[in-house]
Amino acid sequence: MKKYLHILKNTSLFQGICEDEIEGMLQCLGARTREFAKGKSIYHIGEKITDVALVLEGAVHIKREDYWGNLSILNVISSGEVFGEAYAVPGSVAMVNDAVAACDSTILFLDIRRVLTSCPSSCRFHTVLIQNFFVVLAAKNRALAQKIGHMSQRTTREKLLSYLSEQSMKAGSPAFDIPFNRQQLADFLSVDRSAMSSELGKMREEGMIEFSRGHFVLK
Repeated sequence: MKKYLHILKNTSLFQGICEDEIEGMLQCLGARTREFAKGKSIYHIGEKITDVALVLEGAVHIKREDYWGNLSILNVISSGEVFGEAYAVPGSVAMVNDAVAACDSTILFLDIRRVLTSCPSSCRFHTVLIQNFFVVLAAKNRALAQKIGHMSQRTTREKLLSYLSEQSMKAGSPAFDIPFNRQQLADFLSVDRSAMSSELGKMREEGMIEFSRGHFVLK
């Protein structure tokens, strides 16, 4: 676990807590790590969970597949970010989505009850951890609102422009990389891949964008 302390120190969940304090807290939090190969499920639809998960290395896609096999990517969880918290808190329902490793990934699992309850030794940084946890929840709610904003657009072009504009602003530059291949981007925006690829081509011909694989430049 020591080799991940520098990663944890820079996450939102452990913001303001030094490596020595984090190391002491991990046992209190019931921490354990697992490695998942690309495509392997971390959580399944219908599963009852009691751990909040944090990506130490790699990335995770939150997915949902309907009865007919249509796939939607609801969210991308990058290194340092948490997932599963909405279904881990006491009294929550079972998972309604799948969490799948987008690439070879290492995941840290923390007992949610221990995260939300001060430990018997009352370590002084546990209060900071709880405060950070709610900051993380607020950030995820904002990200969800942003996605709803993309999805509320009427056309494929409008959805693309909404998403690409957000990514540009997040990067602070008209040039940026997205965490999706073409199929994943289509699944994320809930549009047909062929129609989306055609629209991207038209936007490039019109001088609105340039792109190569996952790298985009807004003109």
